[in-house]
Amino acid sequence: MTSAEIAALPFAVDLPSGLGIVRAPAGTDGAVYSVRRGAETLLMIYAGPSSQFPIYDGEQVNASGRASIVVTEGGRRLALEHLFQRATAPREIHIWVASVEGADRVLAERIGQSVDPR
Repeated sequence: MTSAEIAALPFAVDLPSGLGIVRAPAGTDGAVYSVRRGAETLLMIYAGPSSQFPIYDGEQVNASGRASIVVTEGGRRLALEHLFQRATAPREIHIWVASVEGADRVLAERIGQSVDPR
């Protein structure tokens, strides 16, 4: 996606240099966006009427207008997914870390924390 297309998304996200977003349709009223470095997916974002939250097992924490699933890995707490519910379309914005490890997992979690509805 171009910078202008990213700026028009229903959410803001802090993308480090070298990462991009790819969009795929998800039903008639939704879309799934993957945050990627080349062919490697780090993070997924669904924007549409109804998500499948939660997909990970963990502690659900509600703060800052979102529900988050938090786990402890290697002595560190990571928020692996988030859900924003809204009164207007898209009704739900669901963010989740892809199956990546090490520094990429930490990076994906940090990007996921940066997502905010517009």
